[in-house]
Amino acid sequence: MLPNVGSPPLPFRKCPSGAGRTNRASAVARTSAPETRRGRAPSSGDAKMAEGSRARGPRGCRDRDGPAGGAGKMAAPRRGRGSSTVLSSVPLQMLFYLSGTYYALYFLATLLMITYKSQVFSYPHRYLVLDLALLFLMGMLEAVRLYLGTRGNLTEAERPLAASLALTAGTALLSAHFLLWQTLVLWADWALSATLLALHSLEAILQVVAIAAFTR
Repeated sequence: MLPNVGSPPLPFRKCPSGAGRTNRASAVARTSAPETRRGRAPSSGDAKMAEGSRARGPRGCRDRDGPAGGAGKMAAPRRGRGSSTVLSSVPLQMLFYLSGTYYALYFLATLLMITYKSQVFSYPHRYLVLDLALLFLMGMLEAVRLYLGTRGNLTEAERPLAASLALTAGTALLSAHFLLWQTLVLWADWALSATLLALHSLEAILQVVAIAAFTR
């Protein structure tokens, strides 16, 4: 005879089927029928109890087809793009904000210095017009670049961010012009343009990393 190992398993209780519940509910209704024939109408409490007995099964049982069964189970959330991890680059977004603020100061400082150099030094008129035109062109490119870069980074879109990267290369070339190739380069021009060129280089690196993360 085998030794008794552990406690005996709990008895399995089979839940009645839907037909059994219907028969039980009809039996309750037949039991209460004589009282109705004798003139005593069922109270609201009795009606609720009968209705509850039809809706609920025996205590401790769960109906697979009832509210606690397959129909009552919540559907598992489907993983999609909305539930994926966020790929937007926070350092790149902060650098966009810093670059936009710095370029506003850079534009005003460079415009004032060009005006100062045209009054103090011998500044040929055609070179003055060229430097001013390049400065305003750089301002427009910078505004479009920051807009496309911010939009592409926040929406995790590769194309706007790639267009912003191309404009970053153009504005970096223009900042190199004001750093090295403009008609008169002062120490203030060198410091401002070198800082802007460093910001553009760092932004270009982070944009390449963000585009690589978006295209995976």
